Amino acid sequence: MKKKERAIEIYDRLAKRYPFPEPALTWSTPWELLVATALSAQCTDERVNMVTPVFFERWPSIKDAADADVTQIEEVVRSTGFFRNKAKNIKAAANRIMEVYDGEVPKSMAELITLGGVARKTASIVLANAFNINEGIAVDTHVKRLAFRMGLTSKTDPNQVEKDLIPLYPQEAWGDINHYLVFFGREVCPARKPKCDECELNDICPKKGVK
Repeated sequence: MKKKERAIEIYDRLAKRYPFPEPALTWSTPWELLVATALSAQCTDERVNMVTPVFFERWPSIKDAADADVTQIEEVVRSTGFFRNKAKNIKAAANRIMEVYDGEVPKSMAELITLGGVARKTASIVLANAFNINEGIAVDTHVKRLAFRMGLTSKTDPNQVEKDLIPLYPQEAWGDINHYLVFFGREVCPARKPKCDECELNDICPKKGVK
């Protein structure tokens, strides 16, 4: 089976497993999704979903976050890890949105990645889920691992993995393939002890790197 053929078959099978893919993060506005995604780096979604209600009760709007004392933001987000950097980036992003984008989260990759702490992964997640715009494929640890394991890339750098994945899928599928691989990576194909015996991709997966 050729790589693109396998990629599409993976997508089709996982689409049946996850018919209604949505982020595990809790959010209701583009700004809330951006903050939640920023906090999710090196942190579980469950922990982030405990922190964000406190954050948005304290600072409901982007302007509130821009005006906030960064040390107070640090205290609220402390449990998500790397809290000083995350607090600094969230405040910087809020400031830039207020100053440059009239208080509205921008709707393009080029604009989003100018915000504090926002790289392509976060930008892709915000665009796909908040605006239904697919400008890239968000590559986190699960996507990177599964793309390699399933023979869709030989790279380990997230930007290179994304470049390998993009031509394998139609643009309208870019947001969903991120969800599928993240969910599947958590449930069936973790880094250690993948459940190959119960995997619906077992017959087409080359299992690269699996001992």
